[in-house]
Amino acid sequence: MQRRHDIDALRVIAFSLLILYHSAMVYVADWDFHIKSAYQVEWLQYPMIALNRWRMPLLFMISGVALGLAGIEGRRWRFAGSRSLRLLVPLAFGMLVVVPPQTYFQVMAQFGYTGSFAQFYPLYLVHGLCRGDQCLLTPTWNHLWYLAYLLPYTLLLLAAIPLLRWLRERLGDAEPNRLAAALLLALPILWLLGVRLWLAPRFEETHALIGDWTVHAESLPLFLLGYVLATRTGFWNWAQRLRWRTLGVAMLAIGMELGLRWLGHHPPAGPMPEWTLQVPWYTVERVARVTYTWMALLAIFGWGRAWLNRPFRWLPYCSEAVFSWYILHQTLIVALAWWLIPMRLGAATEASLVVAGTIAVCLLLHEGLIRRIGWLRPLFGLKPRPKPTA
Repeated sequence: MQRRHDIDALRVIAFSLLILYHSAMVYVADWDFHIKSAYQVEWLQYPMIALNRWRMPLLFMISGVALGLAGIEGRRWRFAGSRSLRLLVPLAFGMLVVVPPQTYFQVMAQFGYTGSFAQFYPLYLVHGLCRGDQCLLTPTWNHLWYLAYLLPYTLLLLAAIPLLRWLRERLGDAEPNRLAAALLLALPILWLLGVRLWLAPRFEETHALIGDWTVHAESLPLFLLGYVLATRTGFWNWAQRLRWRTLGVAMLAIGMELGLRWLGHHPPAGPMPEWTLQVPWYTVERVARVTYTWMALLAIFGWGRAWLNRPFRWLPYCSEAVFSWYILHQTLIVALAWWLIPMRLGAATEASLVVAGTIAVCLLLHEGLIRRIGWLRPLFGLKPRPKPTA
């Protein structure tokens, strides 16, 4: 297996950002979440949008890159069995053990449920709870939906390896020429634009796997593309060389999207100029959105290769820990917020304690229990501990 320190580091960073993102969901105004603080602000939407546009596309593309670097072609069906087990076990454990507490706090906060957790858990296992026409279907995977999607994506990739290898060989190892570079810049944007203009209005993003066509159309191609590009040295050199330009275009695109969003919420007083009525602003905003997504991914990969492709001392530990932190973090966020919100500590203090508490408990549980107890490791996606050498 080839070792790409920049890809490992980007994976750690991307998963780490989930703690900040999901903590901020408690405080961002007008966005639904399992539990909401009294301290909600609208301005938080803008950095959240800037992060949200690429955080999951990055994770899916990194997952594809990791498979491309793993050299699985000669053992793909054996790998299918091991990968299925490594994803299904923590997913099932998460749904049965880790997720129920956050769902319990949610039904208390949103549905006014007053029973104990022991009374709630059988309801969680069987059919969930309803309030009027609003129902919470359980069991649920909540934030663990990424694992539920990664498994079928991986099996599809393994089945398509002959075609994907052919595409990879056609790309070659040289840097893209002008035509290939133009296609690498334009085709993903055009695909994502089609998803946003055609699929997204028809199929709401549900994270329910079945029928979630908008998410599949965005995530699966990026996952497969990551596999195809994983070993193409020319592509990574090209992304690194263009990193300033892709960063600049990404900043312009997100500035346009957020600017149009702000104007939509705060229209200027007085009549609008005639020419503005002729502009298809929805399409312009969608173009800006998808341009930002792809340019941000290219910039992240380019800057990651420039700055992160070295064996940091912290990287092996964090690469192992990130999976258990991912499984634990949202339940800890919801539990801490439920405990802190009634104290009325102030926005900065409350939010800081939610983030710091989540990090501290993740560290304590991973370091003190998960990585040290053999039977816990597979429940959190960790490989078995290596046997000591004689």
